[in-house]
Order: sequence, then C-alpha cells, then structure tokens
Amino acid sequence: MADLENSEFLGKEKISKLMLKFCIPCILSLLVSALYNIVDQIFIGNSELSTLGNAATGVVFPIFIIAQAFAWCFGDGSAAYINIHQGRGDTDKIHKCVGTGITITLISSIVLIAVFFPLKTQLLTLFGASENSIGMAVEYFNIILAFFPIYMLSNMINAVVRADGSPAWSMFSMLAGAVFNIILDPIFIFGCHFGMAGAAWATVIGQVVLFIISIIYLMRTKTFKLKLNSFIPDFHVFGEAFRFGLSSFITQMTIVIISLVCNMMLAKYGAMSHYGVDIPIAVIGIESKVFTVVINIVVGIVLGCQPIIGYNIGAQNFDRVKKLYRSILLCTVVVGLASTLLFELAPDAVVGMFGSPTNIPNPDDYWDFARKTFRVFLSLVTFTCAIKMSSIFFQAVGKSVFAVTTSIVRDIICFIPLIIILPKFFAIEGILFAAPAADFIAAIVTTILTVVFFKQLLSPKNTTN
Repeated sequence: MADLENSEFLGKEKISKLMLKFCIPCILSLLVSALYNIVDQIFIGNSELSTLGNAATGVVFPIFIIAQAFAWCFGDGSAAYINIHQGRGDTDKIHKCVGTGITITLISSIVLIAVFFPLKTQLLTLFGASENSIGMAVEYFNIILAFFPIYMLSNMINAVVRADGSPAWSMFSMLAGAVFNIILDPIFIFGCHFGMAGAAWATVIGQVVLFIISIIYLMRTKTFKLKLNSFIPDFHVFGEAFRFGLSSFITQMTIVIISLVCNMMLAKYGAMSHYGVDIPIAVIGIESKVFTVVINIVVGIVLGCQPIIGYNIGAQNFDRVKKLYRSILLCTVVVGLASTLLFELAPDAVVGMFGSPTNIPNPDDYWDFARKTFRVFLSLVTFTCAIKMSSIFFQAVGKSVFAVTTSIVRDIICFIPLIIILPKFFAIEGILFAAPAADFIAAIVTTILTVVFFKQLLSPKNTTN
C-alpha cells in the first residue's frame, strides 16, 4: 500500500510541475554522464597528445557504448517495469526484477572483460585506430576495461533510482563522479604527465564515486526493498523488463555498428583524400561526443518523464499520456533547432574546445573537415532528436516493437547502406551526407508509427505489446 501511495501523485499532479521535478535532474545527470567522455577529450586535445590522442579516445568510445548497451538494457527495462507495475497497482515482484537486473549486469560485465581483453588490439584497429594512434588507444583502453563492472552497474542502478522517484539523487551521483573526473584530469595529464593513462584513471575514479553513491541509495529505496534473495536471478519476472529494455540495447548497439562502419569508411576514403586517415577519425570522434551532449538533453527529457508515462499507461490515463507526448516533443524540437543553429553558425567554436591540431601535417585540412562535418553531418539533428525521443517514449509505454523499429530504420536500414554507397559517388563527403538522408527517411517512418500508436491508445488491450 505504501508503494502505491508513493507513486499515485504521478497520475494526479500537474504535468508541467511533474516534468520540472523529474526532467531537470535527469537532464543534468545525463549531461554529467556525457562529461565522462567529453572532458577527457577536451583535456587530451589541449595537451601534447593533441589530435592523435583524440583519435585514440574516439576509437575506444564504441567499446564504452557496448558496455552501456547492456547496462541500459537491464536498467531501462527495470525502470519501465517498475513504473508500469506501479500504475497497475502490482508491486510485489519489483524487488526481484531489480535484483535480477543487478546480478545479470555484473555477470555481463565480467563476460565483456573476458572477451575484450585478449582482442583489444584487433578491436581498436577495427574501430579505426591507425599505427599512429593504436599505442595511445590500448593504454587508455586497458584501464577503462578493468573498471567495466563498476561502470555498468552504476549505469544500470542509475535508471532504477530515477524510476524509484529520486531523480535528484541520480543527478547528485552523476555530478559527484564528474567533479572528480574534471578535477583529476588536469592533475594527471598536465601536472603528473601521465598522458592517456592519466585521462583513463581520472575517468574510472569518477566512476567509482558514482558507484558508491548509487549503492548507498539501494539501502534507502522508496517503492521497493531489496533482500538477499532479490539477487537470485528470476528470469520469469525479469523477462518482461528485458523486453521493455531491449530497444535500449538495440539502439546502443546500432551506435556501435554505425561507429564501426563509419570509421572503416572514413579510414578508406580518408586515405584516398588529402585529409588522410587520422583527421576524419579524430573529427568524427569529437562530433560523436558533442552529439552525445545534445542527444542526452533529449534523452533526459523523455527518461525524466518515463515514470510519469509508465504509471499513467499502467493506470490507463490516456489523456495525460497524450499531453505528455506533446510537451516532450515540443522540448525536443527546441533543443534540436538550437543545436542546429550552433553547428551551422559556429562550428569552429565547438571544435575549438577540443584544442588545435599540433601533431598532424596540415592543420588547415583538419579545420576544413571539421566545418563540413558539423554543418552537413548534423544538419538534420532536430530529426535525429525526435526519432530518439520517440523510440524511448515507445519503450516507456511498453511498445517495444515500435521502439526498436524507430531505431533500426534510421541506423541500420538507412544510414549504413547510405554510408557505404554515397562515398562511391561523392568521395569522403558522401559519408557526411548519409546522416541527414537517413534522418529524413526515418522521421517519416517515426511519424507514421506515432500516428498509429495514438489511434490505438484508446484500446486498453493495445497499451502494451
């Protein structure tokens, strides 16, 4: 009964007030999460490691995403399970879902270490490391990989914390970890001259701080209580949560596939151009980190609303769900348009934060490719944001098929074929045109799915799938 009383306000409180309470902390926490990757690259780019150092972190980034795919799958799935079952008034098995998710996340992290460590050189080369950057990439990766269990558990638990109605705690934990990272980066890189290892140690220490704060929260949860037997895997209970979180896994893994194919194409056509291999890889690495900041704002908005969406779907308050969607979409479009203006009008200022190139033959080529990347590759970032927002919204309402479809249409069905075909006609610039073309097609599909969903919404039996 106490569980229901703790969550009933999600179906009664004014929507704008709920969004402010849940979205702002979630946005801030995810922005802080983006800092874990972006801060390293800023300090590295402004150090003697410069462009090659940024290229090295760029090829490690997809490995981060693989770990995040598993953690977000189990975390977001558990979060959706929590909120939908709260709306239905069925909370007895929530503790088993969360405990099973934590156990599976830990096991997955150990498996990833066992697979990645012996294959690290091959993996990093596959993701675009050149003979100039592979040494730096391996040095950075070795330290990051050792702390995968802490990184993945922190990400998984953070989603549960938000779903439990404590977005402020989620924000605080992420902020604390990022502060340690930001403080230690210049100390280790510039003061101690630890190079890539210094950047990696600053990152993992920040992750340890986040992990400790997340574990503390599990001892004071609001709507469920973990017991020792909660951590014994119950796959029957967790099966529903896994289905809810599957779209998060697919979305993150498509990012990995995109990074792999994109870096392979950049290496191939970069070598055939006057840019060379390292400039395109380094610039796309920066673009990925900047794009992560933009997309995390949008993800923060919709994930912040996930407890509200899930509860009201479970309680069949369909009018509130419609109002929520309209409000989330409006915020998403505003973020997308503001980002587009920044990238079109001031790409040099954005790229300049990551330092000036000092260890490549022709710096002018670096700036030329950077401007093209931000102005062309991200020209329809508003569409990208709306597609990502819709995918998470569908996940929150239990429409896993719709959620997966919006992701794979943009990334797998459209972007990957285009990034392979267009360079045959437009050389390396064709890679940059692939993104807006994929965004345009996927936006049409997403719009159709959204219309279909809201037509079905009045039928209670169609609220989950």
